[in-house]
Amino acid sequence: MFDRRLIHNFDWVLLGLVVIICATGIVNLYSAGYNRGEGTPLYIKQLYWLAVGLGVMCLTLTYDYRHLEKLSYPIYLISIVLLVAVMFGGKMVSGSRRWLPMGPLAFQPAELAKIGIILAMSTYFNRRARIEAMGLKDLIVPGALVMIPVALIIKQPDLGSGILVALVAGSIILFVGVRWRTLMGCGLTLVMLSPLLWHFLKDYQRQRVLTFLDPGRDPLGAGYHILQSMIAVGSGQFWGKGFLQGTQSQLYFLPEQHTDFVFSVFAEEWGFVGSAVLLLLFTALALWGLSVARDCKERFGHLLAVGVTALIFWQIFINLCMVTGFLPVVGIPLPLFSYGGSSLITTLLGVGFLLNIRMRRYLFVG
Repeated sequence: MFDRRLIHNFDWVLLGLVVIICATGIVNLYSAGYNRGEGTPLYIKQLYWLAVGLGVMCLTLTYDYRHLEKLSYPIYLISIVLLVAVMFGGKMVSGSRRWLPMGPLAFQPAELAKIGIILAMSTYFNRRARIEAMGLKDLIVPGALVMIPVALIIKQPDLGSGILVALVAGSIILFVGVRWRTLMGCGLTLVMLSPLLWHFLKDYQRQRVLTFLDPGRDPLGAGYHILQSMIAVGSGQFWGKGFLQGTQSQLYFLPEQHTDFVFSVFAEEWGFVGSAVLLLLFTALALWGLSVARDCKERFGHLLAVGVTALIFWQIFINLCMVTGFLPVVGIPLPLFSYGGSSLITTLLGVGFLLNIRMRRYLFVG
């Protein structure tokens, strides 16, 4: 029997924020691909993916999120299997094997791994006896859960997605609670291992880090992307140049302007004012996700909401820092805004989880 409280508790604010951001992103993609004349326009393709993503989001609302706990580890294991499969049968694009061909389409297993790690960590900590703060021994199992997909993703190589999965899992762990001594010890260990981690980076990844430290060292080569992005963002000034009037994007100086650097296109055309409004929307989305976690009455849903919110927040943070020169370019898209079917569907699936949790916050299983 249908419970009317599900409709009464539906989070229209969250849905409204998502729709506004997605609609703004579609308009921005229209500008980013304006006058290219290369087959189906990107904004049309993104509309198709948006329809699929919204369909997936709606499907998640029909299923009580608490039953996801039983599926968490199977989904996690499937993501691991697919990450292994992509290493052997994946589609090679720009020197990386990140895509599994599925007929005329291609799927990125790293996107499923982001959802898989959130579900697995939420289930693990929900079933585990609560303690005030975790020590090093308490982090062995969750650490293994994290490092397996992170290692496989970095092997593709996809450093950005690997870092993102680690940050999302780390956010869940911090919300559960870690002793300060343990936290400091892990931080110092990571610093000491940095030279070793540098050794395992690919040449182009090292080049990106060096370019981040000094973009002007190779302005026509490795530093070209970030310099053109910074020019685009800065040239928008206060009010922007106007819709379809950006020189960096319309004259194609800005590379990857529909994915990694889509915010640069927006900032050039809409300036500081438009960028501030967009940032406010993203900030509201992240804070609203935290409010869903805060209001949830049971632990699994609380941790699930924290994980999804962390996934959205860290993508926003990394992408914006990346395009403005505060972080190296690591290929993280702007959620709900950059072009890409796998990323959009994953984010909308996460939004579906948040809506699901909000709808059922007053319903309890006997």
